[in-house]
Amino acid sequence: MYKTNRVVTEVLQQGFTLIELMITVAIIGILAGVVYPNYTQYLVRTKRAAAEGFITGVSNREQQYLLDARQYFGTAATANCTQTQTITPPSEVSKNYTVAVACDNAATPPTFTVTATPIGDQLANDTKCGALTLDQTGTKGENGTGTVADCW
Repeated sequence: MYKTNRVVTEVLQQGFTLIELMITVAIIGILAGVVYPNYTQYLVRTKRAAAEGFITGVSNREQQYLLDARQYFGTAATANCTQTQTITPPSEVSKNYTVAVACDNAATPPTFTVTATPIGDQLANDTKCGALTLDQTGTKGENGTGTVADCW
């Protein structure tokens, strides 16, 4: 009889108490409260970096086009930018940004500006940087609440 009670007592003591379970849930909640915002900002920065890389590539294409045709191209025809080309951003950029190129070939020297405007979740989560711009001189810009150094 003594042996049976000892086995039953050992079996009953193998679970968690409610207090232990609540402490574990509280610790997980605190960690999630710290980690999730950091993860969200990491995703925002990653998406922004993809857009920056793409508009830098478009800027390089503009410079090559200037060497070949003595003018810049735009994504839409305007009075001073009649040459147009379609640029197709990769999916990781097109899901989060619309990219447009504006040019002025009547200016001396000709100018262009590549603009990546956030859309969807990126627009809501990246208020610090907003739209990113890059022009023919390599000048980087943003229209959010942050600074160029924060965003580029």
